[in-house]
Amino acid sequence: MTPRQEQIVRNVDKYRQDILDAERWIWKHPEVGYTEWQTNAYMLEKFKGYGYDPIEAGNIPGFYVDLDTGRPGPTLAIMGELDALDIAGHPESVNGQTHCCGHNCQCAEMIGIAAALKEPGALDGLSGRIRLMLVPAEEMIQLEFRKGLIEKGVIHYLGGKTEFMHRGYFDGVDLALMVHADNDNDYDFSAQEGYNGIIAKILTYKGRSAHAGGSPHKGINAQYAATLGLDAVNALRETFRDQDHIRFHPILKGVTCAVNIIPDEMRIESYTRGKTMDAYVKANKRINRALAAGALAIGAQLHVCDMPGYAMEFHDHLFMDLCRQCCEDLSGKDKVKFDYSAWSTGSSDFGDLTMCMPGVQFYANGCTGIGHGIDYCVAEPERACVNPAKAELFIADALLSDGAAKAKEIIAQYKPQFPSIRAYLDFVDTLAMDKDVITYEKDHAIIDLPND
Repeated sequence: MTPRQEQIVRNVDKYRQDILDAERWIWKHPEVGYTEWQTNAYMLEKFKGYGYDPIEAGNIPGFYVDLDTGRPGPTLAIMGELDALDIAGHPESVNGQTHCCGHNCQCAEMIGIAAALKEPGALDGLSGRIRLMLVPAEEMIQLEFRKGLIEKGVIHYLGGKTEFMHRGYFDGVDLALMVHADNDNDYDFSAQEGYNGIIAKILTYKGRSAHAGGSPHKGINAQYAATLGLDAVNALRETFRDQDHIRFHPILKGVTCAVNIIPDEMRIESYTRGKTMDAYVKANKRINRALAAGALAIGAQLHVCDMPGYAMEFHDHLFMDLCRQCCEDLSGKDKVKFDYSAWSTGSSDFGDLTMCMPGVQFYANGCTGIGHGIDYCVAEPERACVNPAKAELFIADALLSDGAAKAKEIIAQYKPQFPSIRAYLDFVDTLAMDKDVITYEKDHAIIDLPND
């Protein structure tokens, strides 16, 4: 460790108890996306207590603060996520919700970062700005609720980072950094090349109700139409190329009628995921056709609501190199594993940022159980919360030292998928669809869906 890194460690350790207290408090107060008002208030109070003047999102949770070094240079965004998950079966769930993806650890480490950066000399020798951001709604859940927020004009996008992009909160940001809690406890830190992208889907099969015993011939069973549609998608699965990592995982939202009534509606939420935008957009078109075939077989209607989800997430290799070195400086080479070819079939709205700027999201271990599972918990908060605060500050220091030479090098060689945030958002808007897709004429039916 360099003397500068040793000072960063001391600065974070000074606020170690604040970090650990934050992790416990947020664990005990889980809230799902776009409702994280208690967590938002807790984090605001802490940041203000350290001397910050946060810029708040206002009608949704979340905020950011800027630290200006006083010397020109790029802007680095460091983020934490506010939201939890619906998982009522977790033994420590509160109102059916739990932080079983570790976002409470992210918030806790942001406490340590914010406090340490206010210590005397913390910005000495750095150029540019650091933007600390607390962002809502990373988990893409409760799609009906979020669609309602879009219809009311509260939000424009499902994910918090994408919404923050739309609101201009990432304007002027040049690089993005985040650490996620994980449970690979052979290592303190780990990383992979990237994550799948998503199109989010709300599907509504619409039939006609009738007496299930006395006159089923007068009904159109929406539940049967849905199961036929899902069977048709399952018949496609072996045709998806392995290298595209296509995933489709629907959940049936259930019917609202009695057992002696032919169900006239079945709602489904799902994602179509894939490794590249071209792959998952094409797969989604084929999936929609298969889903429509189930409706057509029964004579039901299908309403498809496709919404822009998250882009695939690509971690810039040069940026990964710097992050890996900083993690090794902190924990040693034997406790760090960065795999530059590994790919996750999960997804994150951090991917939307990497369409426009270099970014890395890596893992800090210290949790046990299965992510998104009922046995997930924070077993070693020192590793899951305190260590990542130190690692991210090591990275910020390495990026912005020497006139921000490393940051400038990473930015200069990065080839974004889109030339600007606005160009990216304009493109993903074209993926949206919200309509009935079958028209029944007297002697034929028309399916109105785009082809490959």
